Amino acid sequence: MPLVLPKCDAPIPERKAHILVKGSAESIIPACNIQTVPGDMTERGCAFAGCRGVVGGPIKDAIQLVHGPIGCAYYTWGTRRNLSDTALHRKYCFSTDLVENDVVFGGAEKLYSSIIESYKLFPEARAVLVYATCVVGLIGDDLEAVCKKAEKEIGIRVIPFWCEGFRGVSQSLGHHIANKALFDYVVGTKELQDPTPYDMNIIGEFNIDGDAWAIKPLFDELGVRVLSIFTGNASFDDLPPMHAAKLNIVQCQRSSTYIAKMIQDKYGTPFINVSLFGIKQTSKALRDVGKFFNLSDKAEEIIKEETAKIKPKIDYYRRRLEGKRVMVYQGAPRAWHWVRLFEELGMEVVVAATTFGHKDDYEKLVAKVKEGTLIIDNPNAPELVEIIAEYKPDLFVSGLKEKYFSYKQGVPFVNGHSYEEGPYAAFSGFVNFARDIDIAVNHPIWKMIRQKPSLYKEI
Repeated sequence: MPLVLPKCDAPIPERKAHILVKGSAESIIPACNIQTVPGDMTERGCAFAGCRGVVGGPIKDAIQLVHGPIGCAYYTWGTRRNLSDTALHRKYCFSTDLVENDVVFGGAEKLYSSIIESYKLFPEARAVLVYATCVVGLIGDDLEAVCKKAEKEIGIRVIPFWCEGFRGVSQSLGHHIANKALFDYVVGTKELQDPTPYDMNIIGEFNIDGDAWAIKPLFDELGVRVLSIFTGNASFDDLPPMHAAKLNIVQCQRSSTYIAKMIQDKYGTPFINVSLFGIKQTSKALRDVGKFFNLSDKAEEIIKEETAKIKPKIDYYRRRLEGKRVMVYQGAPRAWHWVRLFEELGMEVVVAATTFGHKDDYEKLVAKVKEGTLIIDNPNAPELVEIIAEYKPDLFVSGLKEKYFSYKQGVPFVNGHSYEEGPYAAFSGFVNFARDIDIAVNHPIWKMIRQKPSLYKEI
């Protein structure tokens, strides 16, 4: 399994340990979850982004208050399509707007007054979530003391998150911080009044473009009651009784396995890792849950019915996409979740990368891709451009930051971060996924390009 150093990385040879080609028998994984090399144009985010943007942000009826300079709030405001059914969620931006004077004299009083003011403006909020940014970590405001004082004043929960951006090596630590804070301050603080033998939580599902609304009805039909979705379209009040579930299933196994393990350790609740994308993986998830609750016959009935609904459409898209080569670059789990989806569409993954994958993510990724696949940890923009030029994929699936240089290279693109027109999860979402890929790959505009430009030469 040879390691690879792209030409653009000549000044930073340390990058070679992060890029490899899968061999025939080895099980080597790239170096990962370590500090980015100085000078590397990384696309990683910060701990604050992982805490507020991924885990805490989707909670639909909480005031999401960013304690820091205005830029930290502005650049995390509504940037990901975590859909909800409330007017408060994602529409408003809350910030303490720290300035130089606050850095000198402290921002605690400003934080307290911001909590009180925001609640007066939006009394329908069920909680206030307070996120510390880099500046707060440097000046040392006592978040917990301020939050306790404000909580007594307004009568709803005020939860502090110590997610200063400089902590950790990527946004991944922010996921862990959010999981631990919500577990420590929220889970188990209220008992479930009407428990049943069929109570379950869906953990690590953030309702990107409505994914949760495609997933939950499958379990409703199975006969399982979903107590909480952590945290897509979740009400804050859904979180305290999470400990009462008989089973947790974990979709995003990078950002949310932490809380599943904490609930298991303290309350004994088992968890199952699932992948609710595509026919085969969604079917397996239903079978696993059905087996746990002794509802296997009903699970098979649902699988048969849902597969029959979408198979003609999937077969149509497969004929149009068969043999196409894919380059996929996601945060972490979807890079390996989606390998099987592309296979179901007759497509081949030739390059796979993650921004903040850990050892277990790359073990799963290496196990799923074919020999000869290029695997990259924490790629930078010059690497991506060079690799696109070398591998010439028929499709690049990534986030919005990569969209335009993909187009400049003449390569069709699909937004895998917030989707084009989702949802993409479960059976019905798989049809949307296939449709958006077909639109991108088979759009007539690509036939009009006389010569594909090389953006790498410009860099």
